Amino acid sequence: MTRLDPQPWMSATATRKLMAALGEARFVGGAIRNTLLGKPVADIDIATPLTPDKVGTLLAAAGIAFVPTGIEHGTVTAIVEGKPFEVTTLRRDVTTDGRHAVVAFTNDWSLDAQRRDFTMNALYAAADGEIFDFVGGIADLNAGRVRFVGDAPTRIREDYLRILRLFRFHAWYGKGEIDVEALRAAAVEKGGLAGLSGERIAKEMLRLLETENPAPVLRPMAASGILALVLPGEAKFARLESLAKIDATNSFAPDALLRLAALLAHDKMLASQVADRWKLSNEMRNRLADIAGASEEIVSHLSIREARKLLYRLGAHPFKDRVFLKWAEDAKASNADAWRALLATADAWQRPRFALTGRDVMLAGVPEGPLVGQVLGEVEKWWIDNDFTDDEFSLVERLKAAVRAVGR
Repeated sequence: MTRLDPQPWMSATATRKLMAALGEARFVGGAIRNTLLGKPVADIDIATPLTPDKVGTLLAAAGIAFVPTGIEHGTVTAIVEGKPFEVTTLRRDVTTDGRHAVVAFTNDWSLDAQRRDFTMNALYAAADGEIFDFVGGIADLNAGRVRFVGDAPTRIREDYLRILRLFRFHAWYGKGEIDVEALRAAAVEKGGLAGLSGERIAKEMLRLLETENPAPVLRPMAASGILALVLPGEAKFARLESLAKIDATNSFAPDALLRLAALLAHDKMLASQVADRWKLSNEMRNRLADIAGASEEIVSHLSIREARKLLYRLGAHPFKDRVFLKWAEDAKASNADAWRALLATADAWQRPRFALTGRDVMLAGVPEGPLVGQVLGEVEKWWIDNDFTDDEFSLVERLKAAVRAVGR
């Protein structure tokens, strides 16, 4: 019998209260998978043979709030001490269309396991840690093998998102080559990706890009014709791999959107196409477009003065985006210290305040109108070129000179 050692997430007050309220329930999926792998556990999902109405009755009796987040599929979200838990009734798929499923509830744990995507996600554990493995998930997990439960084409046709999940899960948990049967089925069924929403594609792809080095998984995606269906254009794997190596070497947190930008050419139209297909938020869309359209000359030996000038014009985050990608394109490893210094400059930088306003220009003799902005812009440019001097006398003298120039 395989059993989980006692875990903080299992013994937490909120978890114990919920399991006690339900009575018939087991942990399922990612929490068990990650615990067995020694990885952090974020979400705790629970499966139960109890019907959704019975679950609701028991939760209410225990004073536990819940939300019917997916009641048609048997899922309610219980909120215990501010923490959400998804509680889902055991089920089997009746019909599927590649995106949605009609389900029937069951009390058979094995049937519930059969409808899950990968064997490593079909693991259950009782409150005392006893593990129930109906599909060989533990063996696959230990081997680093991301394998579909049962027949791979059938699992994919139930939900074509599983094609992308195959690559994402292999990037996070797999070892060696992708399971041959799974990859073959994904390549054959890839046409089904066209029916997926952009939001679902983006969620999977961005999670994939957060792995330590996504390139070894993206390459077979490209070779099988799958990547081109979700990411138009020619992927720049070398730049992505270099960026991933920079992250790993310097303990930088992976930035999925920056890595996406690394994959794309310096092409704002292509960035716009990806943003449209993936239904990215305005914030992500704008950042991707900014990076794709960047034309600044940034080199590792940029002077502090030049760096501050760019920081003032761009802002710290856009400046760092450019530095990271330029660093990823730099083949000279000995420049690493200089690139790190530029990032440190951005982290420590505080935007200086330009002391003059339009009112100061008018008090200096320029009538209200377009000339005010022209003079102000000319003086600000001089101030920037002089490394944001705080010499008030020089600033005033420059203002006077600019006013005299436009007054001629």
